Amino acid sequence: MNLRGTIVSNTGPIIALASIDQLEILRSIFDLVTVADVVDKEILEGGISRAGIATYQKANWIRIESTANALDPLMQTVLDPGEAGTIQVALRSKADHVLIDERKGRKIARSIYGLNVVGTARILVEAKHRGILLHVGDTLTKMRDAGYWIHEEIVAAAKKAAGEA
Repeated sequence: MNLRGTIVSNTGPIIALASIDQLEILRSIFDLVTVADVVDKEILEGGISRAGIATYQKANWIRIESTANALDPLMQTVLDPGEAGTIQVALRSKADHVLIDERKGRKIARSIYGLNVVGTARILVEAKHRGILLHVGDTLTKMRDAGYWIHEEIVAAAKKAAGEA
């Protein structure tokens, strides 16, 4: 899959990339990066560490799209508001890709709504292939050190795809 065009991101990947000052990777790969307003709110709330908020706030190239009256009530019973909002915005905007790392959100976006789902690890591999990033493995380690959970199998697969295995 060649990554380009437009992407709508969920909360986790934005925080993960922003917390290690790598948010610009999205801007380098995609023509347009969008988040749902519910995702924007989740990011700005920041959790305990408030990781990446300053970097995110400086990223004026990320478009924030309203989900007012758009969130599917059924979807909200199965997914968290960020995932539901991300899928809704992606469907409405006909985005080329959706960036979601959580397994359930990825599965629903792909199998029920037919969206092209990518994860943060895939974005990093693409960045390395384009010469934007030197080391996928080191970047994933930094993300994990910053508190972002990534399964070891995903790390191994990403390193292999990047030629670092």
